Amino acid sequence: MSETNTAAGYLDMDLLRFTTAGSVDDGKSTLIGRLLYDSKAIFEDQLEAVEKSSKSRGDENVNLALLTDGLRSEREQGITIDVAYRYFATPKRKFIIADTPGHIQYTRNMVTGASTANLAILLVDARKGVIEQTCRHAFIANLLRIQHVVVCVNKMDLVDWDEATYNAIVEDFKKFASRLDNIVEVTFIPASALLGDNIVNKSKHMPWYQGPALLYHLETVYIGADENHIDARLPIQWVIRPHSDKWHDFRGFAGRIAGGVFKPGDPVKVLPSGFESTIKSIQTMDGELEEAFAPMSVALTLNDEIDVSRGDMLVKLNNSPEPTQEIEAMICWFSSDKKLAGRGKFIMRHTEKEVKALVKEVRYKVNINTLHKIEDDLVFSHNDIGRISLHASAPLMADSYSRNRITGSFILIDEQTNETVAAGMIL
Repeated sequence: MSETNTAAGYLDMDLLRFTTAGSVDDGKSTLIGRLLYDSKAIFEDQLEAVEKSSKSRGDENVNLALLTDGLRSEREQGITIDVAYRYFATPKRKFIIADTPGHIQYTRNMVTGASTANLAILLVDARKGVIEQTCRHAFIANLLRIQHVVVCVNKMDLVDWDEATYNAIVEDFKKFASRLDNIVEVTFIPASALLGDNIVNKSKHMPWYQGPALLYHLETVYIGADENHIDARLPIQWVIRPHSDKWHDFRGFAGRIAGGVFKPGDPVKVLPSGFESTIKSIQTMDGELEEAFAPMSVALTLNDEIDVSRGDMLVKLNNSPEPTQEIEAMICWFSSDKKLAGRGKFIMRHTEKEVKALVKEVRYKVNINTLHKIEDDLVFSHNDIGRISLHASAPLMADSYSRNRITGSFILIDEQTNETVAAGMIL
């Protein structure tokens, strides 16, 4: 096969974004290191550096966690404290991993890392079973509508590969997950990241487990249904006017498609103005397209001279969100310095649009471990999750987060400090 064909095939490959979460010392970084190591996705000099580092720390085996704990402070403490993105590929699929911290004080980091994921791997230590942190991470995966969850029961070597221990953990998790509403598919895999059992290669120590190894599941899980291809949405990021002789009359409306499919000839409407037109052409860096869909970045040209600017949204004529200024949402509070108590004023960023927003009411917070509503303490502080109602200063073209993760999400920014204080999911 020629190099050109190989490159083209590689670019056309499916991309799976997944996040890992678990309690401290459950072995997340080791698991990712093992995935990279056993699937031959690391360079020799990286491996040599890790071997050297492991030896100097006095570790018995090559410490694969050092491949992902990139910050010096992380390596020294043996913990993960920031979201580390790792990229690798196999002949079947490309992957982006968001390795998120396990500590409670880094809940916001997990929300950030998981917000774009198709799948979440929740690690459970076989000796400890399902603990508070497992429930917390499952709740966040559910809140962020990650539809595919893998519960990886790690450190099976430390419980003598015992099937009964694994089955008890499976039952415990199923009991908790039955109270969650968004997770479509849960897969359970017993594993030892340290020894490599059921990560890339099937384990010889657990003949009682008949399911796939982790990598095989990651390569084959079907994620096509995760994109919304029904509701056509293009938030406008930029209006392209080249001002050159060749492109004298060109006016393209560029952005990343947030949902649906667009084709030349489709009747479209601009929100919030309501002006209508039809699509003349779909332009990309590589030329014109006959159709475009989420999550492609494109520029559309229209058959009519109508006013479109950054922050507007192009939608299909017969399928548009109702512009609204009243928003009901679940939020995760990010700020460690500022609290939300009562009617706070913020800048709200939704797709490409920025408006001022007033928190009208804090409805409740959620106890993530029990899933109970907390209605007697309505002050949001660092990492709290709950429900609020907002009033925006201008109409927003919003869908519910359950319909569209892009048009259904927003962030709140402090007007004084410019700090991002919360991330929200519209109900």
